Amino acid sequence: MSNQASRSLTWWQRGVIYQIYPRSFNDTTGNGVGDLQGVIEKLDYLAGPDDSLGIDAIWLSPFYPSPMADFGYDVADYCDVDPLFGDLDTFDRLIEDAHRREIKIIIDWVPNHTSDQHPWFIESRSSRDNPKRDWYIWRDPAPDGGPPNNWGSFFGGPAWTYDERTGQYYLHQFVEEQPELNWRNPEVREAMYDTLRFWLDRGVDGLRMDVIGLLIKDKKLRDNPPDPDAPPDLPENDLFGRQRHVYNWDQDENHEVMREIRQVLDEYDDVCAIGELWGPLDRWVRYYGEEGKELHLPIDFRLTRQPWDAQAMRRTVEEVKEALAEFAGDCFDPWHHFVLTSHDLPRTASRFGGQGPARVAAMMQLTLRGTPTIYYGDELGIENGDIPPEKIQDPQGLNLGPERTRDVARTPMQWNRETYAEFSEVEPWLPVSRDYVTRNVASQSRSPFSMLNLYRRLLTLRRQTPALQGGGYSSVDAGNPDCFAYVREVGDERYLIALNFSSEPLTAVVPVEAVGRVVLSTHLDREEAVSLDALMLRPDEGVVVELSG
Repeated sequence: MSNQASRSLTWWQRGVIYQIYPRSFNDTTGNGVGDLQGVIEKLDYLAGPDDSLGIDAIWLSPFYPSPMADFGYDVADYCDVDPLFGDLDTFDRLIEDAHRREIKIIIDWVPNHTSDQHPWFIESRSSRDNPKRDWYIWRDPAPDGGPPNNWGSFFGGPAWTYDERTGQYYLHQFVEEQPELNWRNPEVREAMYDTLRFWLDRGVDGLRMDVIGLLIKDKKLRDNPPDPDAPPDLPENDLFGRQRHVYNWDQDENHEVMREIRQVLDEYDDVCAIGELWGPLDRWVRYYGEEGKELHLPIDFRLTRQPWDAQAMRRTVEEVKEALAEFAGDCFDPWHHFVLTSHDLPRTASRFGGQGPARVAAMMQLTLRGTPTIYYGDELGIENGDIPPEKIQDPQGLNLGPERTRDVARTPMQWNRETYAEFSEVEPWLPVSRDYVTRNVASQSRSPFSMLNLYRRLLTLRRQTPALQGGGYSSVDAGNPDCFAYVREVGDERYLIALNFSSEPLTAVVPVEAVGRVVLSTHLDREEAVSLDALMLRPDEGVVVELSG
């Protein structure tokens, strides 16, 4: 068992984060797009006095001024709010009202690229000798007049755009309206660190840092090698998907930048550094930094890439646990951060095969050791939206095909069964999911066995149970390959979590000497003493069992 359980936990260790995509949460201005005032008006739903969800922190996707080529991830001003979402006064009220409810605020920080409408880039592209020319990555054409190297964009096509005025290409690994900053330039670093201080001075409690592994590129900008394992059916323009990302991603020098960012955050009290990261486990784990001096919470997407299979999930959790222990040694206790989905990924219920698996996944996420992030609407079991091709907004879907659109996970929040799910009084920017009439907050609040009430019960149990917050984790063999079982414990407090990943009933045989009592089932209809020698689980059922004796 980790020694962390014997120490007091920080807010970002004991708490649960709730990700809000502001465009899709609550529209208060009648334009079909959600806004910051809409978040303020729903704070009681998240952590209010009565039947609230009971979360501890909100992560807000970008709300900065932006031309919206990538819906806010193309930032035109890091130190303001886009009028679409409100203004700085609205943001300050959000901070104040959230903190009054003991909700922390985490904002998205987009350090890899700006909008091509950012004043820095407008200056940079004005001439080759402009003082900000080196703030972005410009290169001469290749000998054949084409791009400087073979790198592809995440959104299709080459990662370079030619600028007629100055006769050079600039780098953008997303849409061409997102030129990439040159993080090898110390002036860029200082300017970006000042944008962090701007928000931290306003009371922000944490930063979720977008594509943080991309900041430093190979100094020579060498060609990436082809990936022999790339899927054969990729769209013709998916150059990115056909490459091994050796020179554009996860360079060793990136860790110097991570340490500098952490030093800025450490100027403030109890601020959390969260980073979006992908890649092999042995490279991913390094972003905690030596002695834990880089990210507090590197985001781990590994569960999102596993099949709905008990042993695959167990192996993934065990591999991460071992990697964390090996990397940290006795120097520090790295805290984990599993996610099941996000604004870039399919909805949990769609990804894992329906409402039954989604309920089991919720129990797994909220009882594993580490900090969970719930994506808005997952607490209702919202599934991928049905987006007609003519209504696709996402540049990834527009460029790589409808099957690649991320819009399916960004549909409006479903508050009740009224028109447009009470998200807006007018047609929203994306269609509301067709299941909103039954799958909404109002309906599920009234149903004692709903997904929403499962989340409320899980969050209450987690909040009241030290073993489920800071306790140790150890998996156990339940005698059936469809069952993922583990024990969370601290001191004399022990809980067994047993999860049936199949659509058939099973009997688990748990080799733990104790008396067991089910305190919560994903079906919300079961509290009873049970035999650990013959623990019956119904199809798609998970249970939390209190152990004694």
